[in-house]
Order: sequence, then C-alpha cells, then structure tokens
Amino acid sequence: MVVFAGISPVRRVWFWVVVVLALAGAAGFFLWRPTGGNASDAAYRLASADRGTIVASVRATGTLNPVTTVLVGSQLSGQVVEILADYNTPVKEGQVVARLYSEQIKSRRDAAQADLAQAQADRDTKRAQIDKARSALQRAEAVALDLAAQRDKARAQFEDAQRNFERQTTLNARAVGAQATLEQAETQVAVQKAALASAEAQIASNKAETVGLKADVALAEAGLKSAEALILQRQAKLKDIEIDLARTDIRSPVDGVVVKRDIELGQTVAASLSAPTLFTIAQDLREIDIYANIDEADVGLLKPDQHVTFTVNAYPNRSFDGTVRMVRLGAQTVQNVVTYTAVIGVKNQDLALLPGMTANLQIITDERENVLRIPNAALRFRPAQPVAVAADGSAPRQQAGRRSREPATAEADEGSSARVYRLAADGSPQAVPIRVGATDGSYTEVLRGGLKEGDAVIVGAGSRGGSEPGGSRPGARPRPPRMF
Repeated sequence: MVVFAGISPVRRVWFWVVVVLALAGAAGFFLWRPTGGNASDAAYRLASADRGTIVASVRATGTLNPVTTVLVGSQLSGQVVEILADYNTPVKEGQVVARLYSEQIKSRRDAAQADLAQAQADRDTKRAQIDKARSALQRAEAVALDLAAQRDKARAQFEDAQRNFERQTTLNARAVGAQATLEQAETQVAVQKAALASAEAQIASNKAETVGLKADVALAEAGLKSAEALILQRQAKLKDIEIDLARTDIRSPVDGVVVKRDIELGQTVAASLSAPTLFTIAQDLREIDIYANIDEADVGLLKPDQHVTFTVNAYPNRSFDGTVRMVRLGAQTVQNVVTYTAVIGVKNQDLALLPGMTANLQIITDERENVLRIPNAALRFRPAQPVAVAADGSAPRQQAGRRSREPATAEADEGSSARVYRLAADGSPQAVPIRVGATDGSYTEVLRGGLKEGDAVIVGAGSRGGSEPGGSRPGARPRPPRMF
C-alpha cells in the first residue's frame, strides 16, 4: 500500500494497535453511554410475565417408621436360657424367639396333675357310695311293701279271730257252745292282735330305716358334687400352670422382622406391673410410614391422598414417592412452635428404606398448568420513592377513610392482593396492583390485575438503579440491562 511506503514494520504494527484501540473505545462509548431511551432500563433488572406450570408444595422433614411396631414382652419372670432370634431375623406369627427357665414350673405341673388324679379317684368313690346307698334304699322300699302286705294279712286274721270269739261267746251264752271252744277263740284273738302289732312295728322300723337311707343317698350325692367341684378347681389350677409353662416360650405375635433385641442369654426377666420388652418387631417393612412435622401455618394445605416426593440421606440421588394418609389432630408444642404430625404412606418393595431414616419431604398441595406467572423477585421489589399506580390495574384499591365492602371470603377465593412494578413511558417505575394465587417458591400465579403475558416487570435494581433502597454505589460503572 502507498500509505505505508517507507514506514518500518514496527511502526506499521503500532499503527494498527492504535486503530484497534480507537475503534474499541468508540464502540464502548456508544454501548455504555447513559442516553435517554435506555437510561431507565439500565437502572432496573426486568423479567417478563409468562405462562407456565406452578407446583405449590409444602416442605418438611420426617422420620421413617414401620406401619405397625409390636413390642414383644414377657408375662412371666424367669431366666433367659435360649435366644432364637436376633436383629433382622424374619419371624412368623407364633414362632418361638426366646425361652425362659421352666423346670420349676414343670414340677408344679406334675404335682397339679397328681392332685387332679386324686380328686378324680375320690369322685369315683363318691359315685360308688351313691350307688350303694341307692341300692339299700331300694331294698328298704321293697321290704316296706312286704311288711305292708304282712300287716294287712295280720289285720284280716285278727278281725276273723275276733268275729269267731264273738260268735262263740253268743253260743256259750245260749248254753249251746263248749267252754273250751270259747277259750280257744279268745286265745286266737290275742295271738292275732299281737301279730298285727308286730307287723305295724316292723313297718314303723322300716320307715325309719328308709328315712336314714334317703339321708345317706343325699349325703353321698353332696359328696359327689364336692368331689366334682374339687376336680374343676384342680383342673383350673393345672391349666393356669400350663399357661405359665407355655409363657416360658416367648413367641412372635405377628409376621415381621426383628428390628431390636433387648435381652441377653442368662439375663433374668422380672415381670411386675408391666411386661418388660424383649424384642421389637416391625410387622411389614414393604410398606412404611413417614411421620412428618408440619408447621401450623401449612397444615391447612394438606389433604389426604396428596402426592409426596422425598429423599433420604442414604440415597441422595434417588427420589421416592408417597401419599398423605392423614394429618393427626393432636398438636406438639416445642419452644412455642406448634407443629402437627402428617402420616405419609410409602411403598418400600425393595426394602431400601429403613426405620429411623430422615426424609426431606415435598408435599404437592396444588398444581396449576398454563397460568400467568411472574418471578417472586418482582413481588419483593420496592422502589425507594413513591410511584404512580397504573390506571388499568383491575385490582381493587381502598381510598383513605373508606373500607372495602367486598366480602372477605370472596377475596380469599381470589387469592391475595399484591403489587408489582413496571416501567412507565418516561422510564420511571409504575405500580400495578394484582391478585396472586399459588406459588412454587420461584414463581407466583397472577389471578387478575393489570398484567398480561409478555409484560416486563421490575425484579430488582440494575447497576445504575438508585431507586431500590440502598441505591447504587457511587462511581459504579453502568451496565446494560439484563432480561431474565
């Protein structure tokens, strides 16, 4: 080139360096200079209202617990002689997990069985005595019938002898009969009278004997009842001893797995008013519950069957799912903080979750799709100076000295009132009243107000922004506006 003719290469290089620096300085001046149209833009950071999905949730922590935990204790005092289950041992209902010393109870059982056998033998003796007494009574009753017949015969013979004597007396008075015949008839009357008296005496004796035999039968029957009652008593005593003997075998009441063992071999168990706990058995770890502590401010958002996601420290890269089963009505107050317990049901088919783990929960309380939303930073922004309120804001405003007559329930149904700021035509912040609904912590739903999709709202002060409380640093270098 003619321009560089006669110029050394070194000067040529310096020339191009100066040209590049001059162009860079000119570009920087035009880019960074605070001129009218974008001066306000550089003072604030902006974001656009858009449409998207908002998933509202409540975050909490909780502890994993078995759905059913059974404390296995001992109702009997004694020394542990055998332990048949340990930590993590699967057990079935009725399975023996430990045994206590039982020889002393077996001796008591043998003695009780002997006492019962003696009582049963005594009962058999009483039954034989009853049979004997009843046989004697039956014989006495048969004799009574025979004596009655003999008495009737003696009475008939006495009456016949008396008639014969009267007839002989009449004949003798007429001097027809013989004196010897009369005397013989008189003797016969006396004999038959004595026979009748003897028969009646035997009947009286038989009646007395019958009464005695009936008493013997009643006494024998009472003895039998006493013997049978004694048998029942000794059977009950034997059964009680057998129950104690069965209790020396500590059995699992449910199907499950042993999660805790509180006894050692040779340890003496003392059962008093409350049974000591020997094992803790979780019924089924394929289903597990989370007891989550929910703040009183969030408890009203929880409902049964809401979806829950959570993580545990053991698997930080894995997410688990659950469902809200219930919120317990009982509250806990710790250092003036009121919380409620929510029970979260979880399927644990692979047994990855263990009792006692801490769960970091996210309970999905609301999910709304394709809603108008703004960043939460827009709701937090406040300018340092009073600003005008947008005329197209449709949210209700209260005038000084007047109260809104809109029912509180209607406002509650339409969310809560809020205010965001956007840039007016002159570049100054302008307040826009809105009503907001669900939030996911980053974005908040706009129910109604003076915003539409695509509107830019102020989310913070820019590098030149002195309007946000605190302003910009003196001498800070201006930066171009950022959109996010």
